[in-house]
Amino acid sequence: MTLSTPLTSTSCTDGPVRLVATAPVALIEIDNPPVNATSQAVRAGLLDAIQEIERNPQIQAAVIACAGRTFVAGADIREFGQPPREPHLPDVVNAIEACSKPVVAAVQGTALGGGCEIALACHGRVLDPGAQFGLPEVKLGLVPGAGGTQRLPRLVGLEAAMDLVSSGRSVKADEALRLGLADRISGDDLRGDAMAFARELVGRPLRRLGELSAAGMDPEAAARKVADIRRKARGAEAPGRAAELVLLAAELPLAEGMARERETFLELRSSDQAAALRHAFFAEREVTRVPGIEGVEPRPVQKIGIVGAGTMGSGIAVAFADAGFDVKVVETDAQALAAGRARIADVYERQVASGRLAEAVRDERLTAVSYDVGLAGLADRDLVIEAVFEDMEVKRTLFRDLDRIVRPGAVLATNTSYLDVGAIAQATSRPADVVGLHFFSPANVMKLVEIVRTDATAADVVATGLAVAKRLRKIPVVCRVCEGFVGNRILTRYRQQAEYLLEEGALPHEVDAAMEAFGFPMGPFAVSDLAGLDISWARRKRLAPTRDPRERYVDVADRLCEAGRFGRKTGAGWYRYEGGRREPDPFVTELIEDASRRRGLTRHPVSVEEIQARIRAAIVNEACKILDERIVERPLDIDVVMMHGYGYPAWRGGPLFEADRVGLKAILDKVNERAGRDGPGWEPAEGLVSRAASGGRFYS
Repeated sequence: MTLSTPLTSTSCTDGPVRLVATAPVALIEIDNPPVNATSQAVRAGLLDAIQEIERNPQIQAAVIACAGRTFVAGADIREFGQPPREPHLPDVVNAIEACSKPVVAAVQGTALGGGCEIALACHGRVLDPGAQFGLPEVKLGLVPGAGGTQRLPRLVGLEAAMDLVSSGRSVKADEALRLGLADRISGDDLRGDAMAFARELVGRPLRRLGELSAAGMDPEAAARKVADIRRKARGAEAPGRAAELVLLAAELPLAEGMARERETFLELRSSDQAAALRHAFFAEREVTRVPGIEGVEPRPVQKIGIVGAGTMGSGIAVAFADAGFDVKVVETDAQALAAGRARIADVYERQVASGRLAEAVRDERLTAVSYDVGLAGLADRDLVIEAVFEDMEVKRTLFRDLDRIVRPGAVLATNTSYLDVGAIAQATSRPADVVGLHFFSPANVMKLVEIVRTDATAADVVATGLAVAKRLRKIPVVCRVCEGFVGNRILTRYRQQAEYLLEEGALPHEVDAAMEAFGFPMGPFAVSDLAGLDISWARRKRLAPTRDPRERYVDVADRLCEAGRFGRKTGAGWYRYEGGRREPDPFVTELIEDASRRRGLTRHPVSVEEIQARIRAAIVNEACKILDERIVERPLDIDVVMMHGYGYPAWRGGPLFEADRVGLKAILDKVNERAGRDGPGWEPAEGLVSRAASGGRFYS
């Protein structure tokens, strides 16, 4: 069926926006690769196209569509941090909505941020089945700035809009249709369906969202909702501000609401939190550009072998199955293999039960995983990852066996959290093929993976790790070998500082509460209970023979383990657990007070400020040592590890970015106020001292 007749002329053919002036429905096509971002040229082109449609009497309606695989996926990152240039996006979307002729959005891929606001300004929205809508501005410390907080609640209601705008989450096409965000889901011809819908709207009253009213919300319920959003934001400012703006849609006309929205947007754009989140955004992208690896081709990888079907091995298997790899999991005996198989099946069953995964997809992913007893079945694998017990001799023995079995050219990877990857590699005849791939638990959920290269690791093996991480949709950080690499090395140091605080007067719940107020999702003692105290206990026992006898050592965690308290899995650790809730335990308080007496310390109240300052400084201090030792090349590598592996609040930009913002010397001086007062608990690194003395910065 012919939907349109070409006119004798076209306009707006230059630049990233084309107007194909066909009658009765014109096509406005945005073509600004790679994601059709709302650059100044796109904004100007859209405005010109709408004005031409208004002028041209032969055009009765228009469809806005995008070239490539996606609709407008947000702002142009090249304009981040720069003064906005006219035309501003609010003026463009207002012109679209005010158009006297129907304008329909044909949405494929993602309509995010400004793309979502453009679609909301249209008089109708037709979605490809794979399309997604979202207003993710809060993830950059901002609020929508072109009417998103005002038009969305008029369409889907206040509560749903508060959820979407404050979380920044995306909704898929089927949910968009249920909410009312989409008018129709397309078949196999998105543009044709959108043009047909536009023709239906000709001559009918147009639904302009700005003219609709949003039903109000009970004031007490609204206040509770905003308070809950702020609590979940853990110190991030934008989510709560976005929610408050949504509530204004029920109180103010569109123009006034948009003025308040724009005022808030401009205020937040110049805030420290927005600067930190912009840093985090760019750091996540820059971290994959590893010096010395440019242009190096990765080895082809499709067949994955995983040795060990425990919690970590099972999670790694799920991550690879989700990404479309051929996965084989092996164990030492049938009983251990059956337990691992059940773990993997349980992950998918829970996803199906929660509605996050279709049964057909579950079945497809389970089919991608095969199982075997013994190593022989790994002979044809392209990449083998071990996830066995954290013991050097166990791993070296395993790698000697893999060396004999796995084909030449395959990559051999260890998931060790702390051990020397180089020593493991030397157990093979091909150390150039060995790399550390340190996943974080749960491996199918956590985005971070540390790629640990030894002096012998081949460049194309590092490139392979980066390519695999990209396909897994993970954020990789390349580092060199040291005890604990980046994340666990820093964790060890700041957990040590937290234990010093216990001896001096704090209690676990006080330290955890202080760090959660700082913005961490969990404090260090709650995290220890979740991970299992026996893991770090085994490491401490391994290191005990080489520990400096002059080092201040707190033995409370050892005593908890000796009492069989390994954390949540045993119902007790630093806390006791009843009905899933953690509660302070008098037994732990007695152990801590006894440790203070044995140290000869008089316990005293420890302020939230001191707890935060000392732990924060321990993180920065160890990060400086890591940089000085060239374990990583750049400060941003450490920021990314801490944000994505350890919950350092992204709105602070990571520990080293924040150290630049507040002043490195200020962090050091705050801790030195207590240095020497209660024992050798703080020993600044030379790297930090030199940077602080010179006023040096991590980011120029």
